Amino acid sequence: MKKMAIMLIMTAALSFSGKAAYAIEKFPINIAVEFTDHATSAYVAEHKGWFEKEGLRPAFYSYVTGMALASALGRGDIQAAYICLLPAVNAYGNAKVPIKIVSGLHKHGYGLAVNPARIKTVQDLEKSDIRISSNRFGGPADAIIHKTIEKYKLDGSKILNKMQRMNPATQILAIRMGKIDAFFNCEHWPAMAEEEGFTMLLMSRDVWPEMQGSVLVVKEELLRDYPDVVRKLVKITEESIIWIRKNPRKAAEITSKNLQAVGNNSPADVPEGLEKLILKPEAIMRSMARIDHTVNIDKSEIQNTINFAVKTGYIKKNFSADEILDLRFLSEK
Repeated sequence: MKKMAIMLIMTAALSFSGKAAYAIEKFPINIAVEFTDHATSAYVAEHKGWFEKEGLRPAFYSYVTGMALASALGRGDIQAAYICLLPAVNAYGNAKVPIKIVSGLHKHGYGLAVNPARIKTVQDLEKSDIRISSNRFGGPADAIIHKTIEKYKLDGSKILNKMQRMNPATQILAIRMGKIDAFFNCEHWPAMAEEEGFTMLLMSRDVWPEMQGSVLVVKEELLRDYPDVVRKLVKITEESIIWIRKNPRKAAEITSKNLQAVGNNSPADVPEGLEKLILKPEAIMRSMARIDHTVNIDKSEIQNTINFAVKTGYIKKNFSADEILDLRFLSEK
């Protein structure tokens, strides 16, 4: 039995590389997803069995942050990812990871949650005793910090110099211990901060009105050698987003189950204590209401994001949005 299993794995691997003609029942594909409700379309499609229905056999790899996921894209065994736009831009611009954006997933989905007893206005962020946290430099949450400073004409040095950088799950645990007053991050984490008594002070739409949130990216090799597989991924994603918009409550229930960090659901970069964070469907519902699920992409907004990444120092060299976009399958709708 073990020998047969090994042979089946070898056959699937050879078939995926295109170097053997052995037939397999379903096409194996490794997909990375963010451990947030930004990946709701992937979670719903997996739950519904839509990948298998289209002849795909997905294996999912989950990451707490988009930046960690972006690093994983450099690995040869990841063929597709549901990822925030800025980490994808960074992976392409800095590490030259050969990827293409083939579909949008949503717009917005980032914000600032605060301790209402300590922070009343955005200007309070400048106070020396206000403790502010976000995840790594270069991610979309960090971008919202810069956009907030710009829009409200804040003193950036008073905010950025005291920024505590940590994993979003660790930030929630820090909130529980009373060590953080302000929390910039991507959904669903602000919704979890609300569960701990924080309130939303601003959202991405307040400082970046047309912000592209997450996108579906694929490796160029997959697009070149198996375009029909990419076509199916785009189709599945669109069908899932249509379903989510019609069934938000059910989508929230599916997603909340996927975001319980226990057993097989534990992300690759799981921090200690994440399994203690219980996520309720009601929190996901509240979070999803702040996200605009859509496959549509505005090329000019992708270019704006690339330009912003250069200006802020996330990437060193500018490039055209056309280099990273391949929306041919969206045009088939």
